[in-house]
Amino acid sequence: MADPFALRLSVFYGAFFFYAGLSMPFMPAWLAARGLDTREIGIVLATPLVARVVVAPVSTRLADRFSVLHPALVAAAVASVAGFALVGLGTGFGAILATYALAATVAAPVLPLADALALRGLKMQMRSYGSVRLWGSVTFIVANLGGGALLARLGAGEVIWAVVAALALTAAAALALGRLAPEAPEPAPEQRRDPSLWRSPAFVAVVLGASLIQASHAVLQGFATLQWSARGIGGTAIGALWALAVVIEVGLFAASGRIVPRVGASGMILLGGLGGVVRWTAMAFDPPAAMLPLLQGLHALTFGATHLGTMHFLAQAVPSGRGATAQGDFAAVQGIVFAAAMGAAGVLVAGYGTFAYLAMAVASAAGGLLAVMALAWERPSPVA
Repeated sequence: MADPFALRLSVFYGAFFFYAGLSMPFMPAWLAARGLDTREIGIVLATPLVARVVVAPVSTRLADRFSVLHPALVAAAVASVAGFALVGLGTGFGAILATYALAATVAAPVLPLADALALRGLKMQMRSYGSVRLWGSVTFIVANLGGGALLARLGAGEVIWAVVAALALTAAAALALGRLAPEAPEPAPEQRRDPSLWRSPAFVAVVLGASLIQASHAVLQGFATLQWSARGIGGTAIGALWALAVVIEVGLFAASGRIVPRVGASGMILLGGLGGVVRWTAMAFDPPAAMLPLLQGLHALTFGATHLGTMHFLAQAVPSGRGATAQGDFAAVQGIVFAAAMGAAGVLVAGYGTFAYLAMAVASAAGGLLAVMALAWERPSPVA
């Protein structure tokens, strides 16, 4: 019989990443349909990254401090629905920027809070994180395909309301998760003054290492489609290459309950770094099209293994009373590192073409080295 909490959590991840799978590829088209030029679109789309860096650590700390993890998740999810509905009603660059900034601010804590709740609840029930998180990857693909069909049938002007509907499903799923029992105990006064997560060398190594490996996707995410198109690879084939990466990622998530205990959390991050060295070094030398499916398959390591390793490390090494704080700090660091990598990627691609991937290989190697350093603290004790 399926565990009710794991089932509800699967529904939540499915709903949230359906929203992500609509908004990430198709919101630029909606903004263009509202009359914004490319400069204005870039400014608007930068606001979620800024919000994640600023808002996520603050909101997650407050959720931990007052032991309101589930209520905070519900509040953020509901506010996100209202925020993006306001975006849909906005006209002109100024109004859209203001409402989008508001929507991004209230949406920023949703995933860190959900991951903290998931890790705590699944740990209590001895369930695998990957087995529920995989449904987010599945619905992300479905949203990509469904969003394309929506765009073709109804036009870009309706995309925002599909986003709002997906967020409404996310809010309903968050509400259905319910509180975990028992709730986290009230932190001691000294803990409230100084969470001291950053005093743990293992925590620092894992967060920075995982952030570097995830940021190594910057050249791929920003420029691979353009590079492949320039080589004459058709749109259908390019879409299949992107989908293949996520499909193989889902396979790893499904098997994570057997793999992660054998490899270990830091070992999974190390695999991600090694996979990145191989993947990006090969991409730097403009490999033949026949190799691209194999290289896209390494997404299971560069993203999937890195993400699973990080989540399992945080579940093991961080006390439940500070799980949301750890997620918020990780989200902020990851946002900063990825923003820097994306900015560098544009400069490197302009100057060196596909050789820009070599810088991504270096970032992956650095992340893997940090994972090796984290292995020096095998079975890390809870952060004091």
